[in-house]
Formats: sequence, C-alpha cells, structure tokens
Amino acid sequence: MVDKSVEVSVTGQSECGTRCGVSCLTRPLCPSFCPPQTLTEPAIFARETSCDCRAPHEKLTIAQARRGTPVDRPVRVYADGIFDLFHSGHARALMQAKNLFPNTYLIVGVCSDELTYKYKGFTVMTEVERYEALRHCRYVDEILRDAPWTLTPEFLEEHKIDFVAHDDIPYSSAGSEDVYKHIKEAGMFVPTQRTEGISTSDIITRIVRDYDVYARRNLQRGYTAKELNVSYINEKKYRLQNQVDRMKEKVRTVEEKSKHFVYRVEEKSHDLIQKWEEKSREFIGNFLELFGPDGTWKQVLQERSGRMLSYALSPRESPCNSPPRELSPLRSPSPPSPPARWHNARPSPPTSPKGASASMSSMSEGDEDEK
Repeated sequence: MVDKSVEVSVTGQSECGTRCGVSCLTRPLCPSFCPPQTLTEPAIFARETSCDCRAPHEKLTIAQARRGTPVDRPVRVYADGIFDLFHSGHARALMQAKNLFPNTYLIVGVCSDELTYKYKGFTVMTEVERYEALRHCRYVDEILRDAPWTLTPEFLEEHKIDFVAHDDIPYSSAGSEDVYKHIKEAGMFVPTQRTEGISTSDIITRIVRDYDVYARRNLQRGYTAKELNVSYINEKKYRLQNQVDRMKEKVRTVEEKSKHFVYRVEEKSHDLIQKWEEKSREFIGNFLELFGPDGTWKQVLQERSGRMLSYALSPRESPCNSPPRELSPLRSPSPPSPPARWHNARPSPPTSPKGASASMSSMSEGDEDEK
C-alpha cells in the first residue's frame, strides 16, 4: 500500500485525488483522476524524471506484460532515436512499440544535436524541431529530451522503464558492436520491425540526387543563391534553365490549346456533315415521294389526264334554254340546222322589248330562207 502522508512536489501537473495519495507527472499511474490523452493534445515533456512517484515499481516479465496489467500500473516502454526528418517509418516503429502490450505507456527519448553530431553526424532538423515533431505523434505519451546515447541501469531505474523497443538489427556505435546488447541480455528488449523503402538516409539521398531540381525550384520561389549555397555560375545556369522550362511550358500550353481547338473544329465539322447528310436524305426522300415512280405527283397527273380524257370522250351538253347567238353582219351565217329542230325548240321569252323584236326578226329571216 502507498503511504498517504507522503507528498511529492512535481511541477507542470495538477495533483491527483486521494486514492493514491501522491502527486505524479504521469497520468497512467493515476488513470482514475487524470483525463486520458486525446488526439488533439500533444505529448508531455519529461523534466528530470517522468515518474517521481514513490509507489513501488515491480519488475515485469514479457509474459506478464502480454497478459495485461492493472490500469494504474501500465507497462512503461522506452523507444529512443534521432528521428531526423520524421517520416512514416518512424511513426510505424512507434506504433508497434505502443501496441506491444495491452496497457502500454510509451516514452520516446530524442538525442540532442550535440550528442548526434558526436556519434552519428549532422542532422537536417534541429533538436527543437525533432522534439516538436515527436510530440504530435499520436502513439507517444511522453517525450524525453536530451536522451542518452547508451542506456545505463541507473537511467532505466530512474524512469521506471520496463522494456526497450527497437529494431533487432545490431546498432554499432560509440565503440560498441551493439548499444542494446546489455538490454537484450537483461531480457528487457522487445524488437520492432523496420519499414522497408523509407528512412532518413533514403530521403537525404533523394535530395542529393535531385539537387539541381530542388535548387532551381527554391530559386524560383525566392530563395537567394547564398541561402542555397549555390555559386554565381550555377545560379545563372539554374535561372536560364528555369526560363527555358517556362518557355517549354508555354509552348506546351499553346499546343494543348491548338489541339483542343482542332478537335472542336473537327467535332463541329463532323456534326455539320452529319446534319447535311440527314437533310440530304430527307430532301431526296421527299423528292422521290413526290416525283418517284409511285409518287404523289404522278398520281395527280394520272387523275388530271384521266379527267381530261373523259371530258374529250363525253363532253357535256349545252343547256337547252340558252339564248341563240346573234349573227354578226361581218361574219357568214352558220349552216342551217335541220328543220325538225326548229319545230321542237321553244324560244325563251324575251327579257326586253329590244330582245323580243330581235328574236322576231330573226325568226322571219329564217322563214324566208326556208322558203
């Protein structure tokens, strides 16, 4: 049991409740009172020690850790590294370390610039940038700044570390064939798998390989040749290449626009030709419908010619009550009609006195001719 009268002063964190009777910086030791970490909340920075709690820290075996531990006793896993140009390979390694056991509290140690320059070499990102990059990884619970290059038993005891997670490839450095050899012998090493095809060295290799491309791009974006450590001749060469690329891009744009224009013209002409063919077919069909062998126009002509032939063969008789035509003195009289016609014909009544006298004179002249 924990003595409730014990008081521990820790900065940066509020006191937990009276259940454990102590104040601690790490939330997993008092999970009932400390709120769980959310994805919008970055990991905390450890100060001198991340577990200043005086609660006993019993040593765990891997089998016990895999079976699960109480909520107030998470398995404290430590993973260290440089984490320069933090990428997906780093994140996947931390994800594996976080998921090693059901109840894991992941502490990530990041080496400082001074220590990294001494044992490994120059970095792209500064230590502050690397600290901040690790803080915002969702698998990390705590960041340990200025982490040691070699893990000593005193360091492991100070931070109450149960296991150390790293890939199983021997890491030769600082005069040692494997800096994790004593951790493996103590049974505190848990291996993780490296992600193939991605590493900080690979990213730097890509940048060095395509140095001209990136130098030209940054010159185009406003960086000076001095900032890029580019000589005067190379600067002029890169700027000339940028101008040539811009001209090529303009030519390519014009070609694309001209191709698009030609395509539209071809499409329009194809539509016009198709419409013309449709209209021509329609015109020819209408023409054949009118003037073809069995067209409407032929039927009209046949009907009209049939009527004219019927009129010629059987003309209509003139009406019987039509008035006789007067003979003109300049024209010779028509031959006389048969006598029987005069007896049968009935003269129509004159419409006026002049008409009546004319009809009487014509009748008398006709009688004289007969005589």
